[in-house]
Amino acid sequence: MPNHWDFIKQQPKPNCPNKEYLDKLIFNKISAFREKVIELKSEEKEFSAKSLIDKIITTTRVSTVGELFKDYISELKNANRTGYALSVEQVYNSLFTFNNHLDIYFSEIDVDWLKNYEQWLRQQKIVTNTIGIRFRTLRAIYNLAINKGFVKTESYPFKKFKVAKFNQKTAKRAITKNEILSIINYKNSCNFYTSFAVDLFTFSYFMGGINFTDIAYLTNVNLVADKLIYTRKKTSKLISLPLNKKALAIISRYSNNSNHYLFPILSEFHQTEQQKRNRIHKAITKVNKALDEVGKELKIPIKLTTYVARDDNRLLECKVERQSKTHYRIHS
Repeated sequence: MPNHWDFIKQQPKPNCPNKEYLDKLIFNKISAFREKVIELKSEEKEFSAKSLIDKIITTTRVSTVGELFKDYISELKNANRTGYALSVEQVYNSLFTFNNHLDIYFSEIDVDWLKNYEQWLRQQKIVTNTIGIRFRTLRAIYNLAINKGFVKTESYPFKKFKVAKFNQKTAKRAITKNEILSIINYKNSCNFYTSFAVDLFTFSYFMGGINFTDIAYLTNVNLVADKLIYTRKKTSKLISLPLNKKALAIISRYSNNSNHYLFPILSEFHQTEQQKRNRIHKAITKVNKALDEVGKELKIPIKLTTYVARDDNRLLECKVERQSKTHYRIHS
């Protein structure tokens, strides 16, 4: 109100409501202008009152938690980092569900807020390792907010709230040679996905532990003479492996002239990276569900997934010998 403002001294009058808050706000704004003037002068850059105001307004605009998450997800997608973008998006959705909205500033995320989020995640029966992923992602976004000047370093809550406490070593998924054989020799002609799941498990097992995503992207181009040569999606490393006879038989079983992919996971319909990742995610979910049922039927002591076939110390009477940083050789 005009009657609470001293127009001569350009400051709130003593009887002004929230005087302390307004004084602090004015002080911080003046300090920001002085710091910017010093910065520009030290860099010998010219500026006008208008350009100074524009710089201050631009640099001091603060994004909300939701805005920064969305901006970062868009950047990742534009850079074709769709896998990580999906992971960050999952954390965004989790935070949104927990807080009902993300129209908040990073300074509002303090230790108590993080503890409440942790408690909520545990109530949702989220496993500890997944909770750790959620908090590491949130911490990364918080650090990004600090770098962009959206929140002060002093507000950083992760000095007291330790994310490291969520780190848990996953128990080794060891099964015996006979159990591996029982999976490989499992027969079920009634359900396509069950047979397909067992075949993919077997293929991965005999081909150096190739992961599901790399299997999905295989085409005839990757078959060179008697070798399987492919570039790992995750590491971009070139892998060269002699083709095992059983692996060749599995490839032949799913050979289809209308689809240049070796296995019926991807097709010509899946054009964009996002479409391919979505399809792979759906397929691996079905495959792992089928493997879990097989494992239960065979009384395998651990939850059976495609990952179990990947541990090279369980290759059936095979030894994977590192030839170079990017090539492997299998000896039967």
